[in-house]
Amino acid sequence: MSINTEEIRTVVQNAAKDGKLSCTVARKLASELGVAPKEIGQAANELKIKLCGCELGCF
Repeated sequence: MSINTEEIRTVVQNAAKDGKLSCTVARKLASELGVAPKEIGQAANELKIKLCGCELGCF
């Protein structure tokens, strides 16, 4: 599956609740989209979405 940056941003925006995204959800999104967790983290940063409940320092 090839996905572009804008599509990643849309998925991250839709998954975020109250401007936050849990580490667990972020890692799941990365896996489902077939992208590196870093790409999810970058999209979250660009959207001013905070990652919370980090478990492994992936982002």
